[in-house]
Amino acid sequence: MTPRTTAQPQMSTEEFEELARRAPELVRLEFIHGKVQVKPVPDGNHGAIVMWLLRQCMQRRPELSLFPDQGLAIETYRKGRARPDGVLAPDDHFAGVGEWAVPTGVLMVVEVTSHDADTNRRDRVEKPDGYAAAGIPVYLLVDREASSVTVFTEPEKGTYRSATTRPFGAVVELPEPVGFALDTEKLKEYAD
Repeated sequence: MTPRTTAQPQMSTEEFEELARRAPELVRLEFIHGKVQVKPVPDGNHGAIVMWLLRQCMQRRPELSLFPDQGLAIETYRKGRARPDGVLAPDDHFAGVGEWAVPTGVLMVVEVTSHDADTNRRDRVEKPDGYAAAGIPVYLLVDREASSVTVFTEPEKGTYRSATTRPFGAVVELPEPVGFALDTEKLKEYAD
């Protein structure tokens, strides 16, 4: 039997979407680089970080919303499906859109790492490539294991040309089109 690769996805996008619809609420599924991936259900600190970021975005950019768990069709020809922890876009950007929206108009995606074996590959390697390929201007990675925040910017040819990592507690610049500084001192409370 031939091993599966990106050129030979595990299933079609349509099959994945049906599988994701039928998955139990205990798991969240994504389809990245032709592979089904299980994203763990968030723990309390994970949820607290997402809510903190939501409040920060609302205070600094009230015309925007940070949509938790909005599904995005990413990768070339929309063959990938990701469910970021947060998607920053104009308030009504996803009104009338189905479960898997195209990333056009998305200003930033946010991922908060979980404590599972796949977090390195998923959040630090595959997701940046998928988000860059989709042309999303800013990817914010809150890395609980490393107690750091990484801001990926300048998507070009399927990769982010710039990545800046700062420890929890530092002030992190989220460049345009996000356009505000994020004081990450509060994140020290959620490090685990």
